[in-house]
Order: sequence, then structure tokens, then C-alpha cells
Amino acid sequence: MPNHDLNLHFSSLASLDLDVPCTMRQLAFAMLLVLAASTTRLAQAQAEYSASEKHISAAVGGTISIFQPDFAGNYSPIPPHNALAGTSPYPLIGLGVYLDVKLAHWVQLEVEGRRLRFDQYNHIYEDNYLAGGRVPICRLWKAGIYGKVLGGFSKMQFSGDPGNHGRVTDIAFGGSADIKMTRRITLRAIDFEYQHMSARHFANFSPYGASVGIAYRLF
Repeated sequence: MPNHDLNLHFSSLASLDLDVPCTMRQLAFAMLLVLAASTTRLAQAQAEYSASEKHISAAVGGTISIFQPDFAGNYSPIPPHNALAGTSPYPLIGLGVYLDVKLAHWVQLEVEGRRLRFDQYNHIYEDNYLAGGRVPICRLWKAGIYGKVLGGFSKMQFSGDPGNHGRVTDIAFGGSADIKMTRRITLRAIDFEYQHMSARHFANFSPYGASVGIAYRLF
């Protein structure tokens, strides 16, 4: 091919606007990058929202308990002959119900009622009505370990005389181990409480005991 034809051919190629297809490719690539970044950010935002979202739940359950009432029917020989604390030879056995409400991970409530009416010694028994807060401590195997502080009152029957009873202030410190069996069912493998009871004209009592139970999640 003659040299002047080669020069003309290269001159024609040089005069072509090669920037247009290159710019379109860059624009398409940039749009893909923006779309990918937007999708990633949206997924991240959804994950952050799910992680921070408060899931409120409530569960109701039943228990069987065994408690040392810390009273064996003894009274002070000095008037007004107040009841005295003392270990009972028979631990009380009873049934109870409880409600656990989870507002957030660190904000949880517990309400419980317990009637300890079986295996009485000298017709002595007690009923507990308590409410307060519970907090998660750790996980041990499949169990969630919780601590709790509850307050309320208890009714005590001090003898076989129907009129010999009283209502005392009750503060309970304790903990529990809960094992989630299914989405709705949770086993309370163990629940321990140490109580402090006080009232006018009575000694301070320190009952303690353990319970086991099972709960059903309402929502």
C-alpha cells in the first residue's frame, strides 16, 4: 500500500471520537458501583435496625416449690410474746405462678405468687406475693442464668388458731436458670430465693427455698 494511503488511513482513525464509547462504559461502571454501594448500605441499615429493635415478650408459668419458713412455732417468753425465728423441722411445699415480661435485654420484670400450704408443721404456712426486676447474667450450656430482686408481702399463719396470722413485708433475692425448649416453651430448671420478712410485733424471718417450673410464651 502506498505511504500516502497509510498516512491517510491513520489520519482518519485519529480523527474518530474515541472518547464517547469510553465515557459511556465509565458511566455504566460508575452506576454499577453506586447501585452496589446503595444495596450494601441498605442491608447494613436493616441489620442495624434489627439488632437495635426492642422485642417485647411475655411468658406465664407455673412452679412447684419447697421452702424453709424459718419459723417453728416459738415465741418470746417476754410480753408481748413475739414470734421468734427458727428452723422448722418440716419444709413447706407449695404451688405458684409467675409472669416474666421482657421489655429490652436489660429491662425485664417478674411477678410471682406462691402458696406454701403442704407439709405443714404446727399448722404453719406462708403465701408470697412479689414483683420486681430480673437481669440476664450469662449463658451456661443451654441455660440462661438470671438474677432478680423482688419485693412485696407475704401472709403467714403462725399456728392452728385461725386468728393467729399476719402480713409481713417481704424482699427476695434470687436467681434462676431457664432453658428454652421450643419457641413457646421454657423450662425453669431451678429458681432459688432468699427472703427477708419483717413486720411490727414480729421477729425478722429469713425463709429460703427452691422451685422448678415451666412457662409458655404469650407473645
